[in-house]
Amino acid sequence: MYNINRRKFLGYFGCGCCSLFLPSCTTVPITERKQLSMISDVKINRQAAAAYEDFRRKSKLITSGKQLTEIKEIGKRMEKAVSLFFEKEKKDDPTQNFGWDYILVDNDKIVNAWCMPGGKIAVYTGLLKITKNIDALSIVMGHEIAHAVARHSIERMSHAMTLNLGTTIADIFLGGAINRTRNTVGQNTGFDIFQLGIMNPFGRKQETEADYLGLIFSSLSGYDIRESVKLWQRMSNKNKGKEPPQFLSTHPSSKKRIENLNNWISEVIIKYPPIKM
Repeated sequence: MYNINRRKFLGYFGCGCCSLFLPSCTTVPITERKQLSMISDVKINRQAAAAYEDFRRKSKLITSGKQLTEIKEIGKRMEKAVSLFFEKEKKDDPTQNFGWDYILVDNDKIVNAWCMPGGKIAVYTGLLKITKNIDALSIVMGHEIAHAVARHSIERMSHAMTLNLGTTIADIFLGGAINRTRNTVGQNTGFDIFQLGIMNPFGRKQETEADYLGLIFSSLSGYDIRESVKLWQRMSNKNKGKEPPQFLSTHPSSKKRIENLNNWISEVIIKYPPIKM
């Protein structure tokens, strides 16, 4: 029987998906990584906007003050810098149809921020205890904006659709062997082999890409990106002993992130200096 290793299988499967859905293969801005995109921006942005408004209604928000002002100022600078960069490069601006908005959620227990497709951004007060300054905050906001610019939500949904289709078809030919193996491993270990083997590494790839693009967006906006390393050192200290092994996580470890950032900072400062606004 012909054997093929997992990496080659995923490569061939990915190529097969792109041949089946060729019009849906797009390219991530700046990194130029090919990605699968089977859902329209209009559809997901509309869904995201509705979910965002629902979140706003149900959450305790801070509607004034220095912290919110800083978040909005960073966001506005980044909006302009990103658009001007793509205009200067004579490339389509991936944010041209974004409906930017910024909220500050009053919750000190959550150390997080997120950006929905279409530029809807939330920052939690718990995060501000770790960022401590606008340069570090710009790193986090740049990272979250990068997820939206790179259309990571659409990519994940598209991969989930093709994965479900592919495994269903393969299982027909294999007499249900995939599901039996998946269930056996799950019962014995508590882990889903597809989650560990495919979706988690894919998540880490997106997170690393967002770290890199976010660093660029922060630099273009005129912030000190060297603060990124200090930020993740503070984050690492806070999460000491709480981080799962990297292979179990959808995010790179703090140690890996710091290593990546140190490798990128000099290059980004030179190639993507602050853009004149």
